[in-house]
Amino acid sequence: MINPIDALLAEKGVLLADGATGTNLFGMGLEAGEAPELWNETAPEKITALHQNFVDAGADIILTNSFGGTRHRLKLHHAQDRVHELNKRAAEIARAVADKAGRKVIVAGSVGPTGELLVPLGAMTYDEAVEAFAEQIKGLKEGGAEIAWIETMSAPDEAKAAAQAAIDAGMPYTYTVSFDTAGRSMMGLAPKDIHGVSEGLPQGPVGVGANCGVGASDILSSLLDMTEARPDATVIVKGNCGIPEFRGTEIHYSGTPELMADYVRLAVDSGAKIIGGCCGTSFEHLAAMRKALDGHHKGERPTVEAIVERIGPLRNKTADQSGGTGESAEARRERRRSRA
Repeated sequence: MINPIDALLAEKGVLLADGATGTNLFGMGLEAGEAPELWNETAPEKITALHQNFVDAGADIILTNSFGGTRHRLKLHHAQDRVHELNKRAAEIARAVADKAGRKVIVAGSVGPTGELLVPLGAMTYDEAVEAFAEQIKGLKEGGAEIAWIETMSAPDEAKAAAQAAIDAGMPYTYTVSFDTAGRSMMGLAPKDIHGVSEGLPQGPVGVGANCGVGASDILSSLLDMTEARPDATVIVKGNCGIPEFRGTEIHYSGTPELMADYVRLAVDSGAKIIGGCCGTSFEHLAAMRKALDGHHKGERPTVEAIVERIGPLRNKTADQSGGTGESAEARRERRRSRA
């Protein structure tokens, strides 16, 4: 397997991943409840614009518009028989933008959770999960994605199934988990244990880390745990743009470009090798993040207290403060599904 991440890291030291897909597509007219993946066919010019704006803002890695591209998620939109074509098209659109960038831009095939629970908590078996992810990843690979970017996972076994599918397809892979429940994932995984998710697989990841969650301070706290556990690992952090707030029926994010720029500096100092933005991160935010990354030299490793002082308070407990998962798994699952 060719690992494009290590090659670009060798050149640049730290890489900038893109920002929010959903938030920016909503700004382009996507309706609540509509599947973004269908826009790969019905509004490809808008997906092209999404990627182009992130490349123009300085992204080194762009994620395909395929987060909900498994048959399980597409079934909600009566498109479960179109997995291959929709994922292939997602990769083709991103590939076309990357190829004309004038510099190396990695196309990462976004692979999100199925929305199903694996046995014994649910009905889906591990092998069925591998099969579903394989169907998606094969389409992404055929369309030109260079890496399987497994993201926003909660269950270690589901992340491992997606990783197995990537290996079977002959693709390098990364995986990131959302530590949104008392400093842990919904299924109880602590940040320090992220590196063990792929244990036993024939091929290891080319990067692991965290994305989404609740806010920049919390994800930076998780980052400290991940990099302390494995200082040599390529660790990814792709945090939300501040804290989500409801204003009427719309969600707004509190993060300013200045806050996200400082988040980048703290992420570098905390040992991250790939830094990006998740929900709420606009093209303007990413441009500020690019400028901060280019102008920053790695400094002293921060404490959680220093992060809070600069970025704002934690919204959750840290993983070492709570052995439980707070809100019930089913309640958190339903809340996250509603905002996906």
